Amino acid sequence: MRNSEKRGINPDDAWNLGILVVLCGIVGAKILYIVNDWSTYVQHPADIFSFATLQAGGVFSGGLIGGFAAAAWYIRRHSMPALATSDAFAPGLAFGHALGRVGCFAAGCCYGKPTTHFWGVTFTNPVANAWTGTPLGIPLEPTQLFESAVELANFFILMWLLKRKKFDGQVIGAYFFLYGVARYFLEFLRDDPGRGSVFGGIMTGTQLIAIGLVITGGLIWWLRPGLKPVPAEATR
Repeated sequence: MRNSEKRGINPDDAWNLGILVVLCGIVGAKILYIVNDWSTYVQHPADIFSFATLQAGGVFSGGLIGGFAAAAWYIRRHSMPALATSDAFAPGLAFGHALGRVGCFAAGCCYGKPTTHFWGVTFTNPVANAWTGTPLGIPLEPTQLFESAVELANFFILMWLLKRKKFDGQVIGAYFFLYGVARYFLEFLRDDPGRGSVFGGIMTGTQLIAIGLVITGGLIWWLRPGLKPVPAEATR
């Protein structure tokens, strides 16, 4: 809301948009979670409404898609500046993601591959194994904390960029690019199921979405659709 108000966007519209994005993001994350594990759910459709599915956080990329679909509808309906609004929301999106990954670490979900590195984390709580399938007694890559650190750094970068942006879409484009690159490579360390597989197992579905985010962010920067003209005096 603060970022929006500073840029001439109605703070009430920003607040309502934020609530809508959160709710639709949760739904989108759940839908992609089910789609990625469809082979299991198609045999046991009742599990879609089970406690295990409802308590699962879902797939973040699905939440991102669901949130942006809802945002596109709301922004169009209320005649809000699309790219400027997205820029205002981008840092908060990164910060929320950083907090969310701490929650993943606490729950034991989204865990990494076994590792011999000194930073390996060993989970011992049977609840983590029962609810999310977390391997117990084995040092694992702390992928949740890696991604949380990346997103926290992303937050500070985006806040810095927001105050210095030269065109609308610059901040959200940077978010897409930075998050897409980080998520693509972090996927190589993940070992939890439910992220899907494409192209015969060459990459996960999440990596494919990450590539799409990188391309989208790059296109926004390349096209610069909201470029602000520089006064002649400023170029002398």
